[in-house]
Amino acid sequence: MTDSKGDTKELLRASVRGVYDLQKLRIQMGNRIAANFRVRLGIAPSTKEEDSPDASAVLAMVRADYNRITDGILGLPPRKTFQQHEGVICTYAELQLVDGYVELETAEKKLFKSIQTTLKLAPIYTEWLSGVKGVGPAMAGVILSEIDIHRAKYASSLWRYAGLDVASDGQGRSRKAEHLVDYEYTDSNGEIKTRKGITFNPFLKTKLIGVLATSFLRSGNERYRKIYDDYKHRLENHPVHAEKTKGHRNNMALRYMIKQFLADLYREWRAIEGLTVHPPYSESKLDLKHEAA
Repeated sequence: MTDSKGDTKELLRASVRGVYDLQKLRIQMGNRIAANFRVRLGIAPSTKEEDSPDASAVLAMVRADYNRITDGILGLPPRKTFQQHEGVICTYAELQLVDGYVELETAEKKLFKSIQTTLKLAPIYTEWLSGVKGVGPAMAGVILSEIDIHRAKYASSLWRYAGLDVASDGQGRSRKAEHLVDYEYTDSNGEIKTRKGITFNPFLKTKLIGVLATSFLRSGNERYRKIYDDYKHRLENHPVHAEKTKGHRNNMALRYMIKQFLADLYREWRAIEGLTVHPPYSESKLDLKHEAA
């Protein structure tokens, strides 16, 4: 990514993993705050979620009151000068709780901004990935920090690493017992032992399928939307998949779409790095070419 590629990659990885840890903590704290203030707003704890303001709406109300209280001052007002008012936040303890949430939110935004700065050091980001609609800086950070393109000899190497390959039973790779493999490790006594483990990067798989796939569909990325729609149509009209649920076919189409994105990423990234770009198996072995590169 630069002359010190290893250092930059590790810095990016630490930033990406750190910001998602912060985000998880911030969301958890936000949900707790929202639950607390729902009671203040007269919503019984047993009220169904669909009948009450969602967490983001409640947090928006709380944050607006927090901004009024702290407007024009640095930090929080002294406890002794804090007066109970007609707003949502009524006690100093509540004010401190919301302030903690705001600090987490600020730190998260700051770390996301640092990721964007680091990404500019990566040619694959500046020359290609930044122009792919649906891939934001956060997702780009995940991709660049989790994947070592020098170790991915083929596009299928990326599929395996991301857990998008097919297991020996013909099903998509998962955490099922039959999909685990044996790994050797050294125990505390220095003895070599084996244990079962997954074959893929679960963090990367979660972000690709759970975040990027949805982002492609929502962003209006014509290339990947077409890949998704075409494959889903094939599944819906193929007798082999007739018994599968709508959700199952949707997940299969999402998985296929992300595999095609990884194939594109492999081709572009390897070329930028001056590495050999191997044609897909369908072309090199089966002499089939589904689309122009």
